[in-house]
Amino acid sequence: MGNGKIYVIGLGPGGREQMTTRALRALEECNCVAGYGLYLNLIEGLIAGKERIETGMTRELERCRAALDAALDGKTVALVSSGDAGVYGMAGPLLEVCAGSPVPIEVIPGITAACSGGALLGSPLTCDFACVSLSDLLTPWEVIEQRLRGAAAGDFALVLYNPSSKKRADALPRACAILLETLPPETICGLVRSIGRKGESRTLTTLGGLAAQPCDMLTTVFIGNSKTRAVDGWMVTPRGYRGL
Repeated sequence: MGNGKIYVIGLGPGGREQMTTRALRALEECNCVAGYGLYLNLIEGLIAGKERIETGMTRELERCRAALDAALDGKTVALVSSGDAGVYGMAGPLLEVCAGSPVPIEVIPGITAACSGGALLGSPLTCDFACVSLSDLLTPWEVIEQRLRGAAAGDFALVLYNPSSKKRADALPRACAILLETLPPETICGLVRSIGRKGESRTLTTLGGLAAQPCDMLTTVFIGNSKTRAVDGWMVTPRGYRGL
């Protein structure tokens, strides 16, 4: 049997209407789908009848190896991630696991939380911005602190992924304390939760009040730069067109 193929697919925030046409076509073509259970449930109606490879959180490399084995058996495999597969997603680990293998791989982009969440809030990322994950599972907290301080010093708008979990309930307050070393407490901030899914919500606040906001792994946090303003309930970071 000849080798199959692996598509690494970014599903976007969830829901068919927020997936790209290219992603939908790849899912139609595949006969095996690999992913974290929650993400497979989000696309249940699109993968009915297909073989599944399902593993839990922290078992990403196991999932990649299983996807590779299936492709070596001749199957067309879709390895799925929420958001974009190349932004805190499965594209990197899969490419490392598959290094030197004869299996063709195609990475299909999706809408990452910075873009989908930013759209719910308005336009917080119109100018330069940075993304930082607060999860210290794979990145030491000392490195996360360094990146937060660098973003604040550079006056970047900032997107925080993985801001809180049961084991890291203090991650967002710690990040806020670091940012408040440089940024004023009145800096405009926003939170979005369950983007594109049931229970979707958005909240505007300030950096001084951000640490007290309820937050979990389904939440994405946006912190404005020195120019960011609240405009009619929207979070807006101007690019400076009025000055042209």
